[in-house]
Amino acid sequence: MAPTPVEAGGQGGIVTGTEASAVLLRGGGTSVVVEITDGRLPRILHWGEDLGPLTEQELVSVVSGSRPAVGDSQVTYPQPVPVLPQLAEGWLGRPGLGGDTAGTRWAPLFRRATHSVERDASCDRLVTVARDVEYALSVRIEIEVLVASGLVRQRAALTNDGDRVYRVHHLELALPVPPEADEVLDTSGRWSLERRPQRREFSVGEWARTSRGGKPGLEHTLLLAAGQHGFGFRSGRVWAMHLAWSGNQTLAAERTPAGTRHLVAGEDLLPGEVALERGQTYVSPWQYGSWGDGLDEVASRFHRHLRARSPRSPRPVVVNTWEAVYFRHDLAVLQRFAARAAEVGAERFVLDDGWFVGRRDDTTSLGDWDVDPQVWPAGLGPLVDTVQRLGMDFGLWFEPEMVSLDSQLARAHPEWIFDAGHGVGLPSRYQHVLDLGHPDAYAHVLEKISALVRRYSIAFIKWDHNRYLLDAGHTPTGGAGVRRQVGQVYRMMDELKQRHPGLEIETCASGGGRVDLGILERTDRVWPSDCNDPHERLEIQRWTGLLVPPELQGTHIGAEESHTTRRVHPLAYRAEKAIWGNLGVEVDLLGADAEERAAIGAWVAFHKNHRAKLHSGTAVHADLADPALRLEGVVAPDRSWALYAFSVVERPTTWPPGRVLLPGLDDELLYRVVLAGPEASAAQSVPHPPWLDDGIALRGRVLRTVGFQAPLLDVDRSVLFEVTSTGPSTES
Repeated sequence: MAPTPVEAGGQGGIVTGTEASAVLLRGGGTSVVVEITDGRLPRILHWGEDLGPLTEQELVSVVSGSRPAVGDSQVTYPQPVPVLPQLAEGWLGRPGLGGDTAGTRWAPLFRRATHSVERDASCDRLVTVARDVEYALSVRIEIEVLVASGLVRQRAALTNDGDRVYRVHHLELALPVPPEADEVLDTSGRWSLERRPQRREFSVGEWARTSRGGKPGLEHTLLLAAGQHGFGFRSGRVWAMHLAWSGNQTLAAERTPAGTRHLVAGEDLLPGEVALERGQTYVSPWQYGSWGDGLDEVASRFHRHLRARSPRSPRPVVVNTWEAVYFRHDLAVLQRFAARAAEVGAERFVLDDGWFVGRRDDTTSLGDWDVDPQVWPAGLGPLVDTVQRLGMDFGLWFEPEMVSLDSQLARAHPEWIFDAGHGVGLPSRYQHVLDLGHPDAYAHVLEKISALVRRYSIAFIKWDHNRYLLDAGHTPTGGAGVRRQVGQVYRMMDELKQRHPGLEIETCASGGGRVDLGILERTDRVWPSDCNDPHERLEIQRWTGLLVPPELQGTHIGAEESHTTRRVHPLAYRAEKAIWGNLGVEVDLLGADAEERAAIGAWVAFHKNHRAKLHSGTAVHADLADPALRLEGVVAPDRSWALYAFSVVERPTTWPPGRVLLPGLDDELLYRVVLAGPEASAAQSVPHPPWLDDGIALRGRVLRTVGFQAPLLDVDRSVLFEVTSTGPSTES
């Protein structure tokens, strides 16, 4: 009799052979094969491409075929590595658990593991529980494959079963990658220049990216990816890891001389942050793994995960006041501004920094969350009434975790400011960090914000965060308070949303300094950067898109002259870089003439017309040989429609630039390609390829492999191609 395919066979899904036991987890086009032999911790043998329903014998053979030859040294660690590598098992690399009790219990050895498989509509899950009897420690490890996205995620919970305090230094889980993953990619950056990609050979040793500022940070990476040499957006097998945590963290790629390659991630704990008494448990953040043929497929899994989290209404077009008025708040001016916002098609009006007591510049008043009666003698009500009468909802800026020393709050409660023992530390943007670990501080901020949300029917909070938590000591002891602070922020966001159903929150941290799946579990929008310059935004949004789908990225049409770079760009280029995401307008509409306002309104209307498809489709990026060129787009889920942008970001090496290939379409469908957008014209290219006059009709396969001649554009110019299916190809 032929072997039976196994997905939930054996004992709860566990297949047992004479020498090995294994489990197969599947979902969303992903398979994970896990060895669970001899009471040891789980070892992932494969994660990535779906293997189909394996027979019992096939699954056992995967285990036996994965075992390498081992010499006579018991310290030569036998591959593959468990998800929690242990020094006491001979592991010479980065240990998964670091901790101690007064210098003892520092080399744990978890054995006697028991395993169970759980399957439901959301995921396949392997749960492992193991103990170190001598150290009186136990660990619970969960490995999941999410059905909606095909993402793999895992976390661990460490419990102290002994009578003495156990201090946890770190708890990091590992995901292996195969030998063909010989190149590592991550991103770095700074204020207004986030998400700059960098690559390196996956050589022997460890490459670690650690964030110690109490948030991931502008310079930190969203993902750590390892893949085949030269992998791009459309080609090359890639495996990537992300940590769903909004505080200190480490992501690392490690390769050993024995050939093992893996990615690890975990919270970067400060001294004393986790000290487990008997019966207490530390739970690590979720660690997510994605894979694919090219970065687009890696990103698509994260996008599907975030889109499945909750149903979303169409993302409203935002007008934000910041770059138009800064701190110059005046009711009559802002009422006229709101009227102009409605005129161009805005659906949400956001009043930024400067509305609260004494806040005439950025040197004072953070923490004093009361409307300034000198600027707003009747409160915000008259402005809110105007905004709502014009058909828009109202949003307001807060920075709940921060405090100015020159504020009523700081003078009344200096003990609520973080202090590690040397005073409150260096200011950043003239501010310090409010310790939400104090129950009264937490309650004060929560009630202030909640009262304003209730009074003014606030639909949206822009939640900013402009100082790193470098010396965040909890008073009066001065002990590290970063981890507690992150938990309190999560708690406050959750409580605000529970109190005010429908409230939306944007995460902003000097731009893109706090972007992760932890914060995105409770926020509805990401501010990728304080830079609205379209030249920079093209790259910032492209690489932020490795994690965040377009509709969750705030993408604004900024001023003609960028406030951060002083570059000057025409409206068309600024709009063509903003229409993909949660569109916003940050232009001074009071200073704009009727012609400019009409043009902005036309771009807003174009966005709204395509919004549903842009915010449900698959983001694609072409791998072009010339770094001066960019081509990216969104393809509808059924691949019947797509919109692409072709951009020139610097002077091309060759002229004309050659052919454009369109990724992501259905090979067998016939498509018509035309220029799109309110300013679409063949005259955008001088001279222009003949096909621009009337468009072109080609099969998806031809558009993917042969393409068409690119328009001739100046630097920092782009065109949009709208691609619509006209039905199946008549070709055989």
